[in-house]
Amino acid sequence: MTAQRIPLSELEQGIPFEQRHIGPDQEARAKMLAQVGYGSLDELTAAAVPDVIKNADTLDLPGARTEAEVLAELRSLADRNQVLGSMIGLGYYGTFTPPVILRNVMENPSWYTAYTPYQPEISQGRLEALLNFQTVVADLTGLPTSGASLLDEGTAAAEALALSRRMGKNKKGLFLVDADTLPQTIAVIETRAEPAGAEVVVADLSDGIPAALAERDINGVLLQYPGASGAVRDLKPVIDQAHALGALVTVAADLLALTLLKSPGELGADIAVGTTQRFGVPMGFGGPHAGYMAVREQFARSLPGRLVGVSVDADGNKAYRLALQTREQHIRREKATSNICTAQVLLAVMAGMYAVYHGPEGLKDIALRTHRYAAVLAEGLKAGGATVVHGAYFDTLTVRVEGRAAEIVAAACEGGVNLRLVDADHVSIACDETTTRAQLRTVWSAFGATGDIDALDAAAGQVLSQDLLRTDAYLTHPVFSQHRSETAMLRYLRKLADRDYALDRGMIPLGSCTMKLNATTEMEPVTWPEFGQLHPFVPAEQAQGYLTLIRELEDRLAEVTGYDKVSLQPNAGSQGELAGLLAVRGYHRANGDEQRTVCLIP
Repeated sequence: MTAQRIPLSELEQGIPFEQRHIGPDQEARAKMLAQVGYGSLDELTAAAVPDVIKNADTLDLPGARTEAEVLAELRSLADRNQVLGSMIGLGYYGTFTPPVILRNVMENPSWYTAYTPYQPEISQGRLEALLNFQTVVADLTGLPTSGASLLDEGTAAAEALALSRRMGKNKKGLFLVDADTLPQTIAVIETRAEPAGAEVVVADLSDGIPAALAERDINGVLLQYPGASGAVRDLKPVIDQAHALGALVTVAADLLALTLLKSPGELGADIAVGTTQRFGVPMGFGGPHAGYMAVREQFARSLPGRLVGVSVDADGNKAYRLALQTREQHIRREKATSNICTAQVLLAVMAGMYAVYHGPEGLKDIALRTHRYAAVLAEGLKAGGATVVHGAYFDTLTVRVEGRAAEIVAAACEGGVNLRLVDADHVSIACDETTTRAQLRTVWSAFGATGDIDALDAAAGQVLSQDLLRTDAYLTHPVFSQHRSETAMLRYLRKLADRDYALDRGMIPLGSCTMKLNATTEMEPVTWPEFGQLHPFVPAEQAQGYLTLIRELEDRLAEVTGYDKVSLQPNAGSQGELAGLLAVRGYHRANGDEQRTVCLIP
């Protein structure tokens, strides 16, 4: 016993994280090495890696942690984030993830370790869940064909620009973006348009397309619905005007608002894009979230990403499969409609199941409550002397307070609520599913106002006129009415999971670019409120845990790769490749080598 005594310092190390996370043990490694004729991993590495590219230097990285230590460190980082009530809006909203979905989808390895459903015979559960997602998007947008999710709203809008250039009449015309579009969406569109040679013009379209622009060739028009300012406008006149000029029209729409407002399809839009974040997916400091795109039937074959379709199997039974795949991995890559080859499946499943669980009535109730909070808030602010800029709104108010905006935002923050500072004279306030009466009172107090919520509710008039509201039915498929109880929902989720094959059942010998490599220790903190409920536009001092985590990861990846700097901005491999090419191009341009325009790709 004494001769084999292990030092305490060694015992304290516990079981290394990688031993828990990397499946093959010593026996399995030895078996694989014997198969290829080597006695150790070092021998295999020596034979496989040329000496000229070997680096024997020790990496300047902190020591490895155990699972318990990793969780403790993440808890310490989480504690440095401050979670205030978020009324910032601007495309990101508080939402309540039903526990049955949180536990049985987001925290369930049957869903988060499954691989891309290229093999439909082992993916029927996820394919049905994605078909639910597509149905939600198609029904709410009023457009017949929806994809199985995109990366986020910004990249979906950029894909709409690309689709407009492929399919529109004025292929070389400018792409017109309404000034009331989310600023992050405008930024992504402009970034993606420049290397493609597309001209983007941002203009105020509240009164239609300006005459000077109408005289030019317009390829496409993008409208935010409701606008970033919160304004709800009848978009049909500007859509009709754009069509008369030969342009395709994209509407970036809020799905929750579409449970009340006329759909983009009814208004005449050709394409609808947006995010499904507020359907039960935490804000997560900006992502990931499932973006969406829906189109008219004639544009279905130009959709980027994936589309789930209904087919029949060899026995004639209903079966699901990926259809109309237009990804760049396949043959004729130069004909691909997009470099988007991925989807946010886990988040799309969550959003789809949120709609399945609530059904059309439940979603409408959430929307009505959100809207009513905004209306009551507006009445109290007006009674206190503030000016609400727009007469028609869904969940967001822009309030004019001459010279007092910064003071009001600071006072609300002091009271535990984040608002959005628009400029020196305007404050923006957004309500959502998680808004409370206490938050309304905090906001009123920041403005120097008070109010009786029930009295203001009783006195509040109709904010949205009848001609803005939708009258058609949506989510009429039986799946949106059959799983309203928790037991019914968890049984449905279990049934779908049993039709899939993921790492909880066995090895998947395919690619390594999906979430299946995430350890449970990494997945658990994602659901902590300190990480999940943080808005991406909070003041920096409220996000010190996140910023430290990001900075440390960038620094450590730079050390591993040998680069000077690493960016975590791209949200998929396809976007990282594009960002890398743009960085190479920027380098050459900075050196005056404008003629370097050819990239060789194996």
